[in-house]
Amino acid sequence: MARTKGSTSARTLSYYGEEALTLLGQLIRAGRIERKISVQQLAERVGVSRDMIRRIENGDPRCGIGSVFEAATIVGVPLFEAEESRLSMRVAEQAEKLQLMPKTVRETKEVVRDDF
Repeated sequence: MARTKGSTSARTLSYYGEEALTLLGQLIRAGRIERKISVQQLAERVGVSRDMIRRIENGDPRCGIGSVFEAATIVGVPLFEAEESRLSMRVAEQAEKLQLMPKTVRETKEVVRDDF
């Protein structure tokens, strides 16, 4: 069952998605504190407001993914691969895979169950 996070957001999230955002926010906050970086310093490095950093750390789903990923990178939270060279290799592999896939997808009559 999808739940709505926040009182002003009409966006619904799966429980898994909500928990993942909460965990990522907690990891970013812990990384910031471990590195003794203030909210203001992180905000300046990411190029956003202090309020945005607070929202990121609280797992707000309305934050821009680029800002979230940049904050995570700055405080040392690994996103996909710990090594930058490995990440570049995975990006290249995925690009190759996408080249082999169809360019468009047609709608199906099948009901997709995404309420896991």
